[in-house]
Amino acid sequence: MLMNNRLIAMLAAALLSCTVATASNFGKPVTWDRHSLIIDGRRVCPVMGELHYSRIPANEWQREVHKMREGGVTMIATYVFWNHVEEEEGVFRWDGQRSLRRFLEVCKEEQMPVVLRLGPFCHGEVRNGGIPDWMFLKGCKMRTVDSMFLSYVKPLYRQIFTQVQGLQWKDGGPVIAAQFDNEYRGLGEYLMALKQMALDIGFDLPFYTRTGWPELSTPVPFGEMLPLYGDYADGFWDKQTTEGCGNYYKAFNFKAYRSSTAIGTDLLGEQAETTEAEAYPYFTCELGGGMATAYHRRPYIYAEDAYSMALVKLGSGSNLLGYYMYHGGTNPEGKLYTLNECQTSPGTANNDLPVYTYDFQAPLGEFGQTYPHYYMLRPLHLFMHDYAEILAPMEAQFHSAQNLKQGEDSTLRWTIRSRGDSGFIFINNYERFANLTAKKNVALEACGMKLPQLTIPMGCMAIFPVNIDGLRYATAQLVAQRNGKVYLMQVPNIPTIIALQSGKTLKNVKPRGTTTPIYNNLYLLTREQAEHLFINETTLNGQQAEPVAFEKTREAEPLRAIVKGRALVAEAPSEADWEQAAIYRITLSAPLSNISEALLRINYRGDCARLYANGRLVADNFYYGRPFFYGLWRLSEGITELELRILPLQPDAPIYLPREADRTVGECVNKVEITYNGL
Repeated sequence: MLMNNRLIAMLAAALLSCTVATASNFGKPVTWDRHSLIIDGRRVCPVMGELHYSRIPANEWQREVHKMREGGVTMIATYVFWNHVEEEEGVFRWDGQRSLRRFLEVCKEEQMPVVLRLGPFCHGEVRNGGIPDWMFLKGCKMRTVDSMFLSYVKPLYRQIFTQVQGLQWKDGGPVIAAQFDNEYRGLGEYLMALKQMALDIGFDLPFYTRTGWPELSTPVPFGEMLPLYGDYADGFWDKQTTEGCGNYYKAFNFKAYRSSTAIGTDLLGEQAETTEAEAYPYFTCELGGGMATAYHRRPYIYAEDAYSMALVKLGSGSNLLGYYMYHGGTNPEGKLYTLNECQTSPGTANNDLPVYTYDFQAPLGEFGQTYPHYYMLRPLHLFMHDYAEILAPMEAQFHSAQNLKQGEDSTLRWTIRSRGDSGFIFINNYERFANLTAKKNVALEACGMKLPQLTIPMGCMAIFPVNIDGLRYATAQLVAQRNGKVYLMQVPNIPTIIALQSGKTLKNVKPRGTTTPIYNNLYLLTREQAEHLFINETTLNGQQAEPVAFEKTREAEPLRAIVKGRALVAEAPSEADWEQAAIYRITLSAPLSNISEALLRINYRGDCARLYANGRLVADNFYYGRPFFYGLWRLSEGITELELRILPLQPDAPIYLPREADRTVGECVNKVEITYNGL
């Protein structure tokens, strides 16, 4: 068994890269069973990252898709927002950053498969969930089999197909799957009507998907659409303005049921825990890579949140981790309206989002800046890639209670995935806001193998191999297997013990990096070394920040009255309110060095802020304790002066600000500088 595992791992390292993410294998057979996707006869565990092509300028696509590949993403998901391409009835726009075809061509060049989320309803914090305003004047029943509604969806699907034609998987293109609608809870016949429409038009893809939440009132026939699931560490959509509200804590515990009871509670209300469709593989499409900020609720997401949720989902049996979002973005300009979700729009109007920014605190931010979880998640992604054929058929066995209460700290959260005498032990001693304590004298056992007693530190998240790749066990985490070399990552504050199949045991092993093995073909890395393994990074990340001159030119006028809108949450400032804001002038020195990578970083305090260039709004931000960024390469040539407007934070404002935010009433700018990585 061990020799077979080793051979499989070596084959995986050599072959999975050309199975999951190379153009030469686009078009190869794709099937699935209850465990995983199978591409060209081999099991794969994709890492799917959400990026919205129409929220990123077209000239940045190539660079940003490449960064996603470097982060270990092997598949992209993207919405096609209806009102981004048909804001005016009958006028379709596929130009510039709306050009789906050009984006798909970039993905093909970057060897990145794509899952298209077709709508017609998407949500995605877009105005009306993506449905154009003019549709609300038609008098039809939206998101139903109403013939009038479907008669408007059909031209949309036809138009999308013109962008996709020749780039489907069967043609050697990147489009591997499509999702119909989003977060739909009605009759399965509606989703089937959308699928049949797509098939009639010419879509012919290896598989189709839907969101597995909320539960449908009537099902779709088995196998027609794979249900994909999700979880988040926090949610801007909650109406409560307190820390730690909602059921998000459940995302940090291993559990057999796949559904979340926390997603989209503003629209979907209370949701039941379901164990639907165990005959389907367990895939996710909305595992929180971060979180947006609404005006009334502004969560601050930690890198550990994203990593813990990903590890928990993997340990619970998921074989496709889909992050929403993996890359933030910027809403395009609308011709008739701003395209952000807002309470004053005719549909999906429960939250006020910024006009432009959709940074989402994702691993790659709005302007492609790398946040800490971009690196933290990489070892997990490399592991999924290189050990997919071993991991995918392993079943999950749960060794801690699945109904833990919020902050429950009396037991260690752990689980096993195993097959035969080989397995992985998954440990998660982390929960957002909970500060779980160290667990002493822990006795872990899997596949008949007992590990030495350990102290599991506070915040520890780890995967230990058992009878894998020549190891009887290790208290270090497998990361990759390339060219006959096996790379492990030291788990902080746990002594590294490596017991070999040969009978030899290495104790208290110290990392030696990628150049010196600890024994034969085994390499032990620090977490930082593992996070940067095989990555091709530019030197700009180490470049020093450059100070930028700024001065206050006007004090804020009398404070506005913050009212609650139609959804009974605080309403964002109106355009008239911004006329009362404090104003700062920011002067850029010319010429800027490395302008193509230069990020303006504004450290400020207040309620919210906007940035203008030549009187035109170019960026906005709801303050929540992190800096306000802007990619200076997006400015028109010759602009050296910007105007920053800040509305003061008001006493007792009905908004949630995280503990990291300075809640001092008023506003100020602490520092403005140019940086090259956003950190």
